[in-house]
Amino acid sequence: MWRTRAAAACVICRSLTNSSCGIKRKSPLQNLHLVSRSIHHPYYPSSKFQRPPLRISVQLFSSLNRLPLRKTKLLYVKYGFQSHRNFWLARLASRLLKLRYLILGSAVGGGYTAKKTYDQWKDMMPDLDEYKWIVPDFIWELDEHIDFDKLIKALPDADDLAKLLPDFDKIGESFTSLKGFFSPGSSGETAFRATDQGYENDKQYKKVSDKEKIDQLQEELLRTQLKYQRMLERLEKENKELRKLVLQRDDKGIHQRKLKKSLIDMYSEVLDILSDYDASYNTQDHLPRVVVVGDQSAGKTSVLEMIAQARIFPRGSGEMMTRSPVKVTLSEGPHHVALFKDSSREFDLTKEEDLAALRNEIEIRMRNSVKEGCTVSTETISLSVKGPGLQRMVLVDLPGVISTVTSGMAPDTKETIFSISKAYMQNPNAIILCIQDGSVDAERSIVTDLVSQMDPQGKRTIFVLTKVDLAEKNVASPSRIQQIIEGKLFPMKALGYFAVVTGKGNSSESIESIKEYEEEFFQNSKLLKTCMLKAHQVTTKNLSLAVSDCFWKMVRESVEQQADAFKATRFNLETEWKNNYPRLRELDRNELFEKAKNEILDEVISLTQVTPKHWEEILQKTLWERVSTHVIENIYLPAAQTMNSGTFNTTVDIKLKQWTDKQLPNKAVEVAWETLQEEFSRFMTEQKGKEHDDIFDKLKQAVKEESIKRHRWNERAEDSLRVIQHNALEDRSISDKQQWDAAIHFMEETLQSRLRDTESVIEDMVGPDWKKRWLYWVGRTKEQHIRNETKNELEKLIKCNEDHAAYLANDEVTTVRKNLEARGVTVDPCLIKDTWHQIYRRYFLKTALSHCNLCRRGFYYYQRHFVDSELECNDIVLFWRIQRMLAITANTLRQQLTNTEVRRLEKNVKEVLEDFAEDNEKKVKLLTGKRVQLAEDLKKVREIQEKLEAFIEALHQEK
Repeated sequence: MWRTRAAAACVICRSLTNSSCGIKRKSPLQNLHLVSRSIHHPYYPSSKFQRPPLRISVQLFSSLNRLPLRKTKLLYVKYGFQSHRNFWLARLASRLLKLRYLILGSAVGGGYTAKKTYDQWKDMMPDLDEYKWIVPDFIWELDEHIDFDKLIKALPDADDLAKLLPDFDKIGESFTSLKGFFSPGSSGETAFRATDQGYENDKQYKKVSDKEKIDQLQEELLRTQLKYQRMLERLEKENKELRKLVLQRDDKGIHQRKLKKSLIDMYSEVLDILSDYDASYNTQDHLPRVVVVGDQSAGKTSVLEMIAQARIFPRGSGEMMTRSPVKVTLSEGPHHVALFKDSSREFDLTKEEDLAALRNEIEIRMRNSVKEGCTVSTETISLSVKGPGLQRMVLVDLPGVISTVTSGMAPDTKETIFSISKAYMQNPNAIILCIQDGSVDAERSIVTDLVSQMDPQGKRTIFVLTKVDLAEKNVASPSRIQQIIEGKLFPMKALGYFAVVTGKGNSSESIESIKEYEEEFFQNSKLLKTCMLKAHQVTTKNLSLAVSDCFWKMVRESVEQQADAFKATRFNLETEWKNNYPRLRELDRNELFEKAKNEILDEVISLTQVTPKHWEEILQKTLWERVSTHVIENIYLPAAQTMNSGTFNTTVDIKLKQWTDKQLPNKAVEVAWETLQEEFSRFMTEQKGKEHDDIFDKLKQAVKEESIKRHRWNERAEDSLRVIQHNALEDRSISDKQQWDAAIHFMEETLQSRLRDTESVIEDMVGPDWKKRWLYWVGRTKEQHIRNETKNELEKLIKCNEDHAAYLANDEVTTVRKNLEARGVTVDPCLIKDTWHQIYRRYFLKTALSHCNLCRRGFYYYQRHFVDSELECNDIVLFWRIQRMLAITANTLRQQLTNTEVRRLEKNVKEVLEDFAEDNEKKVKLLTGKRVQLAEDLKKVREIQEKLEAFIEALHQEK
């Protein structure tokens, strides 16, 4: 019975396995445990169990496995088997277990794919760390100041936002109803068609003439142009603000960056060097510039200010304001500022006080550049203007052309202005911006003829008609303005013709108000409505763009040719230098000045190396030469005429006191200052062999003179010196025999020197003696003969009275005169007295010298105060006091020189050198010669060539 049932069960299992229309799938029994199968299938032993073959993934995960289950038709089984048992729970469990593996595999594969895709996108993204400087630092610090958690909590939830959204179901129903309304055959379409037919019927009754259509089209075209013009200006303004934010360097938020020098700044530097190199504006300089020319008061300056977007030039009603060429370099920058080439001060053009200061500075520079007796100057004032949205170019504003010289002007003003204008316009690469006043008759213009001469073909001329608003009001025929714009009223040709309005004539108008007025005028002007002018021919904005384009086109076409020309000039100058100065370095004027400056400072420092002994010897010798005459004539000789030693000493003390209080200190300071000058001059002019360069001689002489002129001796030096000299002269105590002998020697030298001078004077008075007359064949004149006879008579008088006084009495003069007349010599009493002065002086000096010889042995008596001795040597004591005073004064002056005055002189020399270094005219005057000029030309040409090459390279990089 058991076996029968088991066999029936196996038949049923096999039928289940082979059923389902040939679809291969596992039997539920295969999922059972091996033990269970052995129990249910005794004829299918476990030892002989075969594992079902592996199936590929396509079979396992095929979509066919997801087909709905079919009811399997069971075989008819006898012996009481349950025919409706189909194991549906087992099949459902099997499906669920497969679904778990599907979900798990998909999750793992999808996660890996997503991670790989994320890594690829992350590698493709650029590294934005280098651009963090664009974002200010306060953006990164927002989380420190703002609590984002509180902000998120304060926002509404998704449910609250959903309540605020419209009901899309109702909107959908509304669209459905509209769709039905517009469907074919609906009443809505019929209504619209009826309306269209009525409109077409109405158009048939509206007939417009052709002229009105043309007017409407023109107005619409003008409105469209103005609309796009406003849009363009708005976009440019936004762009300007953005560029300003990018270029602006904020000290707190944005990292500082070194900005490269702009092209226009590089080009402007080249022009500045050229203007210094060739002040006369030689035509060999062919670099492009925009030359602004026009009649006086034609509006040149106003046009330039509109291009620069600032009121930067001085203004006047009918008065000549532009007195010299003004080079204006326009470039783009974050701030609207202006600065001069030779100054570091920046003028903020957004502030009215800075604008007023800039206009005043330009006017002062113009007036200073004009020489005395002239009205205009050829010296160029270089100004740089930077600001957001400015067109890059270099403009030169020239003085206005005049037809008549008025009162107050130099007679050659008209010719000078013409020569300046021609010099700038003769440049074949200069762009001529010809300004014509539209409010006056074109026939009265002078500048148009001048421009026609310089540029007959009009290949580099741009014509600008100013004050068009006044012209439209005053001119009866608007076509005349069109003829002026097109150049039909005069033979001048131009690249382009423009019409601008530069304000209402009020000098206080701002640039923005002028722009608004200009735009409003051309918007309502008949010149545009009647197509006499095109939209691109009006407003200073379009003019600025056109001039800038023309300028850069000319620069690109000519700059390389000019660089080659300067290269050839450099080669010629270098060859000339090698031929003329093969062993010398190429030092320009500034380098030569620095070399001379170092030499002069070294020579000043050499003053501090002079020995104290040398200073004191020079000072003592020079001081005695200055005061010896006063000591002998006014102190010693008067005191020596006294009868006793007491009177002698009293007279000496009084005269020495007076001399010390009034003259001696001042004389000593003068001697010290002259000694310092002599030593300084000796060091400055001393040649140092082969190293000496005579090209510095004029500069050294000028520095020496200016330094000495500025030097002032210390005022307190005389007061301290007076006390020292007074104390020295009051001392009479000679301590030893050596000092006594030195005083005698000093007195003898002084008296012998005076005796030689006196004998020389007497020899000139009486003529040569008999030896010279015999040897040299010379004779005496009549006057010398008379004086010789007088001398002989006076010598007899002295021999008769050796103690004679220093002066002759009247009776003695009469006696001498009568004695001479008896010998046939007529003589004047004054001649007798004059001759007596020299004869007695010689006699006195000889007597004093003999007395000195006697006093050599008088030191012993001096120590005893000349008691019990007929020898009196008070004159020796006087000369000792003088000698000691000289030594002490020389020592004091030497200390003042080395401690104070030499340093002050060195300071003065440095100041003079600094002043000369800043004064180019002084350097040009003091450092001259072919060698200097050739070195200067070489330096300028090299600098110009290098800067031109750098500019060309930057220009190519910009392309």
